[in-house]
Amino acid sequence: MPIVEIRDVHKSFQRDTQTVDVYTGLDVDFPEASFTALMGPSGSGKSTLLNLIAGLDKPTSGAVRVAGAEVSAMSPSQLAPWRARHIGFVFQSYNLLPVLTAFQNVELPLLLTRLSKAERAERVMVALGVVGLEDRKEHYPRQLSGGQEQRTSIARAIVADPTLILLDEPTGQLDAKSSQEVLVLLQRLNDEFKKTIIVVTHDAHAAQQAKTVLHLEKGDLVEKRASGSFAAPGVTA
Repeated sequence: MPIVEIRDVHKSFQRDTQTVDVYTGLDVDFPEASFTALMGPSGSGKSTLLNLIAGLDKPTSGAVRVAGAEVSAMSPSQLAPWRARHIGFVFQSYNLLPVLTAFQNVELPLLLTRLSKAERAERVMVALGVVGLEDRKEHYPRQLSGGQEQRTSIARAIVADPTLILLDEPTGQLDAKSSQEVLVLLQRLNDEFKKTIIVVTHDAHAAQQAKTVLHLEKGDLVEKRASGSFAAPGVTA
């Protein structure tokens, strides 16, 4: 079974008196351990798709299933613990709390679990080790470079061993060197740890690191590229 199933999803927003359609019957699957880049112009629905998968937004109609659970049918009280267990979300703006150290920022998702303080500390150090920041654990965000901040946010996203890692423009604010470090890290998470990764990006170089590239335009999946080949819309990623 695919880890993510999008079935006949419609999504619209109300803008003043006008209804804006983002999706009008979107179908797409994301297999387990896949690494997919979502590309397309601004307003095409890339970030909206991430939000639907993470349960941060609901479709107007249709179904969004993740690991067999119908996320689109969950209540807010059901979504919070589900999201904490299954979703690691990395934002373009890092979203680190400036008053907390790197260690404390990474630990945040674990505060929702029943892990002991010692167990939490062990997991945090493993996550920081994966992103190469063990020696920065006591640093505050203002003491970190942009690349280090983004790697800290990735450590926070993986610390609870989520089913999915979703990233929204993770290299958008980084220089070339830091971008490459983040992309190498994502490849490692996919290849070595078999994490399912979906990344929204405008960066063609970033997209090249993915195993599959899906192009969204005006809410439609218009083409797929995998190992240089193209296929029709609506197929499995």
